[in-house]
Amino acid sequence: MGSIPLFVYIPIDIDPVIVSIGPVALRWYGLMYVVGIVMGLWAIRSYTRRKGIHANTVYRLLWWCIVAGLVGGRLYFVVQQPNFVSYYLAQPQHILATWEGGMAFFGAIFLVIPTIFWRSKVERINPLVAIDAGVLFAAAGQIFGRIGNLINGDIVGYPSTLPWATVYQNPHSFFCMGLANPSQCGSVATAVQPAAAYELLANIALLGVMFFLAYRLRRPGVLMLVYLFGYVVTQFFIFFVRDNLVVSFLGLNWGLKQAQWTSILVLFVLIPITYLVLRYAKPIPNSEVAVTYGITQKLIAEDKAGSEKSETTVSNTTASEASNSQLVSEDTLRRMDQ
Repeated sequence: MGSIPLFVYIPIDIDPVIVSIGPVALRWYGLMYVVGIVMGLWAIRSYTRRKGIHANTVYRLLWWCIVAGLVGGRLYFVVQQPNFVSYYLAQPQHILATWEGGMAFFGAIFLVIPTIFWRSKVERINPLVAIDAGVLFAAAGQIFGRIGNLINGDIVGYPSTLPWATVYQNPHSFFCMGLANPSQCGSVATAVQPAAAYELLANIALLGVMFFLAYRLRRPGVLMLVYLFGYVVTQFFIFFVRDNLVVSFLGLNWGLKQAQWTSILVLFVLIPITYLVLRYAKPIPNSEVAVTYGITQKLIAEDKAGSEKSETTVSNTTASEASNSQLVSEDTLRRMDQ
């Protein structure tokens, strides 16, 4: 490995695998997912409490979102690959092999948001309030996912001589394993812009804005819009320094990457969604429970049925008492006649 001058580049010499036991390996990337989920739940605990979302409801939604996020993120990554047909379709067991690297967060967004909307209908809660909590969770959890990317070396920028350029030194990192000449691993000649760190900083800034707004916004869905607009804009610009394939779209050769085309499309889709949210999602009064405001609850129907049942029981009891009283009166009259 080449020597690295002090304070010139940032060396990363971390094995992506923490420990291996036979064929089973504990990886930093997977651990960061778990940490991200835990920290995401911690980040939204105050928000969900203020909005009236019960903890049990949060956990029920969470499991659906985890599955949807993993499936959506992995599938969207796979279908974008140039060897999708020759490799993934020919060997479908690799489609779900997340340990081989590769998750596209746009795919998670595309599947998780409809999943939250669907499950919110089942739970009889306001879908936009639930989605607002979901994007706050995502913004917090993403930060730790980016730490996993930074360790993995699977999100990197173009070669660079900037003082904060990153040099991967561990031969098991995705970056070193992808080098045409693996012996160059750790050489200053392989220094790259730390694109994962850029995304990490962008996530932290976006989360800060969302925390600030979460205590001030009363219209459901606006926090979702802030997150989505913030994410697509930061992705569009960060990908200019990410070392990804340039692709064309509908015959347009603009020197953009897949995620940048996706950002543009999502940006256009967000325009009508923004109109619908601002037009139909009304601000919720502070005195109301946000998550159930304006939504008919099952408990109301059950309470009504229970009330009717109680009234029927009381009526039956009253009638029975009246009947008993009448029998006692008749028995008393007979004895007086005797």
